[in-house]
Amino acid sequence: MRHCMDGRSSGTIVVIALLKRLRRFGIGRIVGLLLLVSLLALRVWDPGPIEALRQKSFDIYQLIYPRAERQDLVGIVDIDERSLLALGQWPWPRTVMADMVSKITELGGTVIGFDVLFPEPDRSSPEVAATTFRGLDDATKERLQRLPGNDAVFADAIQASKVVLGQSGYRVSGTAPMTRPAAQAPIATLGPDPRSFLVDFPHLLRNLPVLDEAAQGHGLFSITPEGDGTVRRIPVVAVANQTVVPSLSLEMLRVATGAGVILIKTDLSGVRSVSVHDFEIPTDGKGRIWIHFSAPDLSKYISAIDLLQGRVPADRIAGKMVLIGTSAAGLLDLKVTPIHAALPGVELHAQLLESALTRSTLSRPSYTAFAEIMLAALLSLIVIALAPKVNAGPLFLLGGMIAALTLSLSWYCFAYLDLLIDYTFPLTSSFLVYAVLICTNYMTVSADRRWIRSAFSQYLSPDLIEQLAHSPEKLTLGGEQRELTVLFSDIRGFTAISESYKDDPQGLTALINRLFTPLTKDIVKHHGTIDKYMGDAIMAFWNAPLTDSSHEANACEAALAMQESLEALNAQRQREAEDGHLVTPLRIGIGLNTGVCVVGNFGSDLHFNYSVLGDTVNLASRLEGLTKEYGVLIIIGEKTAQAVGPQFAVLELDHLQVRGKQDPERIFALLGRADKASDPDFGELLERNEAMLAAYRCREWSQALEMILLCREAGKDFGLDDYYDSYIQRIRHQADASASSK
Repeated sequence: MRHCMDGRSSGTIVVIALLKRLRRFGIGRIVGLLLLVSLLALRVWDPGPIEALRQKSFDIYQLIYPRAERQDLVGIVDIDERSLLALGQWPWPRTVMADMVSKITELGGTVIGFDVLFPEPDRSSPEVAATTFRGLDDATKERLQRLPGNDAVFADAIQASKVVLGQSGYRVSGTAPMTRPAAQAPIATLGPDPRSFLVDFPHLLRNLPVLDEAAQGHGLFSITPEGDGTVRRIPVVAVANQTVVPSLSLEMLRVATGAGVILIKTDLSGVRSVSVHDFEIPTDGKGRIWIHFSAPDLSKYISAIDLLQGRVPADRIAGKMVLIGTSAAGLLDLKVTPIHAALPGVELHAQLLESALTRSTLSRPSYTAFAEIMLAALLSLIVIALAPKVNAGPLFLLGGMIAALTLSLSWYCFAYLDLLIDYTFPLTSSFLVYAVLICTNYMTVSADRRWIRSAFSQYLSPDLIEQLAHSPEKLTLGGEQRELTVLFSDIRGFTAISESYKDDPQGLTALINRLFTPLTKDIVKHHGTIDKYMGDAIMAFWNAPLTDSSHEANACEAALAMQESLEALNAQRQREAEDGHLVTPLRIGIGLNTGVCVVGNFGSDLHFNYSVLGDTVNLASRLEGLTKEYGVLIIIGEKTAQAVGPQFAVLELDHLQVRGKQDPERIFALLGRADKASDPDFGELLERNEAMLAAYRCREWSQALEMILLCREAGKDFGLDDYYDSYIQRIRHQADASASSK
């Protein structure tokens, strides 16, 4: 025994000596250096999450410090909802567009840019009417054909003004490129060919030739959002149909200044800047401008109907560059930006113009990435050098000072130099290195104590230890909001069953336990959580505490499985009955509902349970109670039914008025799985039931009764007789009430 104890002591000494030697060799520093190299390689690769974090930090800057608004540079003629209501649906006749151009020119607009496209002839033009209107005599047709076409009128108005027509780049595969050569402004390049760097659209959709020839400029208005759907950068030049084309805003700037050539400066890393006249606009490597957004200003918007009806003062347009676009939601030109969730696309072109004219566009040159990588390496090396030598407190203060300095530098570059410098990667990488060093040191110091931790597992539950160690906050009161699917089930006729066991309470208990065991297994098997047992009822929910992306479908599967288990139990009880005595079968009603609930620990400081609260729970309980009224076994709420879709056979039952909601909630019967949903008989039942409900809700009683007869025939295998009986009683009651009121 003494020899064995000495052996264990010798082994412990060897382990401790090895740990000390590893500490002297600096294992933490080695791990930190390896992590730093990995992080720097990750930054060079620059995957989506790294870029997204960087862009979100720039969004915060924009929210804190938006660009100052200038009201004297750009105006927007807005094809808004009020204009559509007054002039009719889009597209309008080209004569209306001609009037808009003429009005803007008369009021002193310097240049007009269209954020709309006119690729097809005007179908309301006189010559089109002459061939499409029925009942016209020959004289009328001839007079219509002699009138100037709407497109020609529009072209004349464009030619008499300074107009830049918009073009659209698109990526539809299989579309033949247009053979008509593009009329574009001359573009010169200083450096390598920019086409390999620029945003590329395989195809270019242009306007009618008669309009293109009349315009003074042509610009691309296509905007490509970032991966998260937010627009932060707009291509100022791009490649479309293998041709370098300017953006709508850049072409307006060229036409307004009278410049003849657009100059693109490139180097081996990509595009550096785009120049027109004396404006040099910095871009990223792909020729995109980082817009410094200003808060949306409604004063720059001019309703198109107000312009056409002469209600716009001259000072709102005189001397300004004017964009024509739409803010109407139905025309689907709304964009997400860092400072606004739904900004009209034409506003982005206006913001780009204002930024260029005030020389306040943001820039992020190619060297910034190298500078950020070097800063991250420097901060991490400082941490690696100091962490083993300096106590945690002083090192934490030093890290805070470095973080504040990095943030201040990044903010200064944004606010005063219009330069975007990322602070997230340097700070994140140095923090991760610091955390790894701390963890490594902690693991090294605590190695000789692990045998003590292992000893505790002899006395306490390992699961309890892990739960308390990783999530001690779970022992506090409180909850969180989550979308759950809630189930209530209840035994029908339980009072009568209890009466039959009044002399045998233990038998009743055994029966309930025998019933609840398979039902509970069905719930747990399909990833549900049992909330509680309430006498003869069960309450359960899905999607908590563990996330379940298919919680609606799993809850429906569990409900159907519970009914099947109940049938098996009833059959077994009947087989066990003595002398063939008929046993009263057990029946349960089930209600399912999906919605946002509060889930967590509720109770007191002395005792609490993990449970759910909310209107969704109340409605699920109410749906279970309605199974008796409608004569079906399972009723589910509207949101549950919409989620499970064709996976299950669901049939609409009725509208249910829910407290706190203006619109009634539709409720459905759950009748089976996908095999029943795909059954032609069920499809026929759905159509007839829908027609029956429509007739009932329109108070067409005779038609509703006829449809019920058809529904009975189609649904004879689905156990819906009681459901349709309830509607027959309702209809008769309503019909009698209507007759008596007369």
